[in-house]
Amino acid sequence: MSVATAAADRSVCSPLPVLGRDVRVPLVTGGEVDYAALDYAASAPALQRVWDDVAAYAPYYGSVHRGAGYLSQLSTDLFENSRRTVAEFLGCRADDQVVFTRSTTDSLNLLAAALPQNTRVFVFETEHHASLLPWEQRADVEVTYLNAPRTPRQAVDALEKALAEREPYGPALVCVTGASNVTGELWPVRELAAAAHAHGARIVLDAAQLVPHHPVDLAELDADWVAFSGHKLYAPFGSGVLAGRADWLREAAPYLAGGGASRKVTRRVSGEGAGGVDVEWHTTAARHEAGSPNVIGAYAIASACQALSEAGFPALIAREQELIERVRAGLAEVPEVQVLSLFGADAARVGVLSFVVEGWNSSHFAAALSAEYGIGVRDGLFCAHPLVRTLLGSEPQDPGECGAPEAAPGERSLNAIRVSFGAGTPDEHVDRFVRAVRELVADGARWNYRTEDGRCVPARSAS
Repeated sequence: MSVATAAADRSVCSPLPVLGRDVRVPLVTGGEVDYAALDYAASAPALQRVWDDVAAYAPYYGSVHRGAGYLSQLSTDLFENSRRTVAEFLGCRADDQVVFTRSTTDSLNLLAAALPQNTRVFVFETEHHASLLPWEQRADVEVTYLNAPRTPRQAVDALEKALAEREPYGPALVCVTGASNVTGELWPVRELAAAAHAHGARIVLDAAQLVPHHPVDLAELDADWVAFSGHKLYAPFGSGVLAGRADWLREAAPYLAGGGASRKVTRRVSGEGAGGVDVEWHTTAARHEAGSPNVIGAYAIASACQALSEAGFPALIAREQELIERVRAGLAEVPEVQVLSLFGADAARVGVLSFVVEGWNSSHFAAALSAEYGIGVRDGLFCAHPLVRTLLGSEPQDPGECGAPEAAPGERSLNAIRVSFGAGTPDEHVDRFVRAVRELVADGARWNYRTEDGRCVPARSAS
């Protein structure tokens, strides 16, 4: 990208309008400030565009697929058009399926349920629990956990070695994140896909943290499936996506049994099992979408996909990179701050950074950011316990739990602080965060804090 092009991108790329940008929150020290939402990696605020589209459709909401009325037909068209929009956004191939689910977790559990018998699954210990745990639910599936790599090349080499050594040589699946929910670092998805396919395996991409920040093209990446959640893509309402190859999904038992997944159901009147029912299941995405679908959730995802595409990922990435560098430069000026990383300071990343502060319990620090500065971040192990333990150099048996401080303020505990941002983040939120970190480390908290119901919260008085 030329300097002129980069400047042009910056000139047209301002924060996308999101809900909550004008919400005022109280400070324990007095007064109010605009809330700085810097927890995008958990749930991103809804785009104003998404909210407006959903509000415009809401009066026309109707049952999907099986209604003869006008609103049912309109809602069916909206639902299926949303599927096509998502397929285009993801660069799906002609024979790929797009299945609407509840979340990334739901998507990966669906794929786990659809695996052929005796599939071998290969997954790095660095994964979010949504992509680390579903495979264990299958008694006939063997899971190989790979150690945390310290470079992208190590990741590819470790996978190639593990795949080459597998016995017997049967169906295999590799599960890998696109961007870490702890460090924000980008993983070598295309190279890992090539390694998987070279050894007769398939690959599923957990794109929960990648798709809000970077374009994801299934065909270009040569991935077999991709999973993500709407609520991280600026689209609330509890919907997610599993998109990719149709064969394993078509051959598997329906994820849920019920209406919508079945084409034909008849009573069995003779022969073995008389008195039961015979079912002919759909072979399309409907096979795994039993029940009344979340039309609003699907439409919200499609709306977000369109909004990001129209804004242009090159401009969004350029602006986010400026925010990343601003945060990293600010944290680097505070010697007590240690930023967590697998691949090193020069690794490409999205707007997600985790860190610890010497002399601080991370939950105490996060509570002070909220109560004294109106900044919302995340603390804990981020549902990626093995990865955070590795990054903090802890033993597997060391105590630690997501979001539950186990040490008094000022004492070390096994948790970290995560700051995350994206297309809707104003510059002021990032600048306030950097300033707050400096002040808290230099001057300490201005309020007292206590542990209540597993959370660090402000005490009733400053003293």
